[in-house]
This record gives sequence, C-alpha cells and structure tokens, in this order.
Amino acid sequence: MTLKGKTAVITGSNSGIGLGVARELAKAGADVVLNSFSDRDEDHRLAAEIAAEFGVTARYIQADMSSAEACRALIEQSGACDILINNAGIQHVAPIDEFPTEKWDAIIAINMSSVFHTTAAALPKMRAAGWGRVINIASAHGLTASPYKSAYVAAKHGVVGMTKSVALETAQEPITCNAICPGYVLTPLVEAQIPATMEKYNMGREEVIKKVMLERQPSREFATVEQLGGTAIYLASDAAAQVTGTTISVDGGWTAL
Repeated sequence: MTLKGKTAVITGSNSGIGLGVARELAKAGADVVLNSFSDRDEDHRLAAEIAAEFGVTARYIQADMSSAEACRALIEQSGACDILINNAGIQHVAPIDEFPTEKWDAIIAINMSSVFHTTAAALPKMRAAGWGRVINIASAHGLTASPYKSAYVAAKHGVVGMTKSVALETAQEPITCNAICPGYVLTPLVEAQIPATMEKYNMGREEVIKKVMLERQPSREFATVEQLGGTAIYLASDAAAQVTGTTISVDGGWTAL
C-alpha cells in the first residue's frame, strides 16, 4: 500500500502513539504534519528526521488542542489534509467526587472536542480533493470503562459516537471515518513506568508487565505503535473503502471479555 501524494495530519504526534503512527504513514509514502502544544527545536527536528528518512515532506505545526481556534487553524495551516489522525489526548485518574473540574474540562477539550473541530475543518478539504480518511485514535475505554477515569472514558465514548455520526454524514462520499481502539500500548511513557511498578510490587519486569500492567489485556502483551500505524494504513487503503463508522480494537482481547 502506498500513500504517496496524500498528506496526513496527526495531532499529538511529537511522541508516543502519534509519532509512531506518523512514522508508519511516512514509511508508506504519505507527507506528514506533526503536531503538539510545544514549539521546541526538537519538535521541528523530528519532522526533519522523518522527511530525511522516508523521502517525504514533513512539517511540525504547534497547536494547543484544548483551543477550538487552534484546532481549526492547524488544519488550515496544513494546506492539504487527506488523512486526519485525531490522536491528541491526556489522562487524569481520580474518584469522580474528587475529580478536579479543570482536569475534566481539559480532558473533554483535548480528547473529544478537538476531534470535532479538526474534523469539521478537514472535511471541506477532503471533499475538494475527492477523497479522505478520518481516523480517530480512541481507546478500549471508548468501548468499556474503568473506575476513576470518568473524564477519559466519557471522552473516548464520545469519540466513538462522533465517529459513527461523521461516517453516516459522509457515507455517500469517498470519505470514511473510523476509530482505532488500543489497549495498553508500549510507548516511552509506559516504558518509563515499568521500573517504579517493579519496585512497588517487588516483581521482575516480565512478571509486573503480565500480572499488573496488563492484567486486563488477555494477550498479556503490549500493542505497539507500529501495529497501530499499520491499522491506520489499512483504513487509508482501497481495501477499507467500505469500512466506515466502526471501531477496530487493537487490545489483545481486552474488549472481548
């Protein structure tokens, strides 16, 4: 599958899942636009490294996904937007009666409202180009729930619902909208949590991964950013032209329970 000639905009993509997906799309030939809220030299250097490695055009555009105006400006500044990967997200864990209001507002804005704003701005570009793919990085928590994650679960359920609505609005056009629902993914952030978790439970690395960190993931293996990127490439392919309004779980069987 080649994505040569397509431009992919990936929100929240200067690290973790977003960066991994961006790299896989670039490997498949897509020009990419990276994004996060920071504006550091290393952010722009990431784009330059991707461009050099894969022979594509890559840019970094700073935009705060908690701002409706910034979300829409990101799409406008990107120029083309054939593939929109809505990935930006944050997390906070607390009982609902202790959940800080500002954390609720931020999670809803960044994890869910940003998807509305970027999609609304991208669809006219996709229609003008005669082709488009909206791919939302939701979560297993978009299909099920955990305690103490009320804002995150609400936001990700909202993203799944929005995915269905957009898919119905574009059903008779060459535009699809789907959600990828990962379970636990091995990212640098998760990798950094392993030593402290080992110490807390007095367990070795493999034991703490399988018995503690991946307790809800039946495969007892992390998903990888490359696997999520490969799923995005499939959804962008001609083979997935009739796949729209649905979720693809990359969760090692979590949501099968």
